[in-house]
Order: sequence, then structure tokens, then C-alpha cells
Amino acid sequence: MKKINLNTIALAVSLAFSAAAMGQGMTKDQYKAGTDVIAADFKAANAPCASLSGNAKDICKADASGKEKVAKAELEARYKPSEDAKYKVLVAKADARYSVAKEKCDDLAGNIKDVCVKEAKAAEVAEKADAKAQMKTANANDKAGATAAKANAKASNTGADARKDAVADKRDADYAVAKEKCDAFAGDVKTNCMNEAKMRFGKT
Repeated sequence: MKKINLNTIALAVSLAFSAAAMGQGMTKDQYKAGTDVIAADFKAANAPCASLSGNAKDICKADASGKEKVAKAELEARYKPSEDAKYKVLVAKADARYSVAKEKCDDLAGNIKDVCVKEAKAAEVAEKADAKAQMKTANANDKAGATAAKANAKASNTGADARKDAVADKRDADYAVAKEKCDAFAGDVKTNCMNEAKMRFGKT
């Protein structure tokens, strides 16, 4: 049993580091290896439950099942990273904690048990509410970032057009001045002056 646990832990650590090194979703082979690790860990965690009885056995099973669900959600989040996947990890953790807490309440009785169950449920609801708020905030930030990027691009293009128009306006104004100066001449001198002005200001 110890040998299996050491192997699965080593593989899990290896997967975690390789996924972090890639900085993105894992490969299909890594994902498959991850599912095998989770299955082995669940079997190892669930095995001691068989020797227990009553509520202790229920708590043991709830704990093993909760850890399995969290591990699966975390694996999916590494395989296909997204804000929704992160949210599902937080929900899985909330569900796992609630399942164990609720089973522990069964050791109590009467109003004390009722309060225990209500408190466990309230904690679960709070965790899920925070998880949802976190997901919505992240999505809103992503959307705002995309909108800001578009706005910045539009502003940049508008600015470029404005600068281009300004250059054209200045050139036209300078050309008008040059033409006015040429009017002081006559004949070929004036013609040469106008031709030079046209070439200088791109009016050919």
C-alpha cells in the first residue's frame, strides 16, 4: 500500500511540475495519467473505511469521495484551463467540505444537530457564492480588457488619421503661402515659382 501511495504521489508531483512548466493545459497522455493517479488515490483513501462502522464509516467515505471529486475538477482545470474550470474546482471543494461536515453532524442530536447542519450548509452556500463572484469578476475583467483593447486601437487609428489630416492641412497652408509669394512675379519667373511650389508640396 505504501509503495502505491509513493508512486502515485510522485506521479502527481511530476504532472504538477510539467503542467506548470508548460504554463497551459496538459497533454492527453498527462491527463490520462492524472486520472489513473486519482483512481489509485481514491482506492487508497477509501480502503480504511471498510474497517470502520456507523457514522465514522460514513465520514470516511464522504472524505474520500470529496477528495476524489476535487482532484478530478483540478485535473480538468489543468487540462482545459478556463474561468469556468476554476469555478468548478471551488464548487467541488465547497461540496466536499459540506459532505464531511454534514456527516459529522450525525454524531449529534436534537437542536444541536440541526444547528450543525445549518452551519455546514451556510458555509457551503458562502463558498459557492464567493466562487461565483470570483468567476463573474474574472470574466468581466477579461471582457473589459478586450473592450479597452478595441477602444485603444480605435483611438490609435483616430489619432493617426488626425495627425495625417494635420500634416495635410499644414502642407496646404504652406502651399497657399508659396503661391501667394509667386503672385509677386510675372511671366516665366512666376511659372517657374509655381512649378517649384507644386513640386515641394506635392501638388503636381
